[in-house]
Amino acid sequence: MVLSRRTSVFLVLFGVWSWIIWPTFLKNIWADPRSFADGPQPFLLVHLVLVVVSLVLGATIAVIGVRGLRRRAPAGR
Repeated sequence: MVLSRRTSVFLVLFGVWSWIIWPTFLKNIWADPRSFADGPQPFLLVHLVLVVVSLVLGATIAVIGVRGLRRRAPAGR
């Protein structure tokens, strides 16, 4: 399958956006008083899993976009 340039750029931008947004979200969750009370709470652990999965998916999507840009078909095809 050949991705269009527009789709490939969108995927790369989505991946970059994920790596900007999710660490900020984790920082805010980490600072929340519900995250720690005698150790890590389920509130923190659930959000930590959410952040890790989102970062992995964001990186994977960005890689697909970069590959799409590199393997793009010649113009007019």
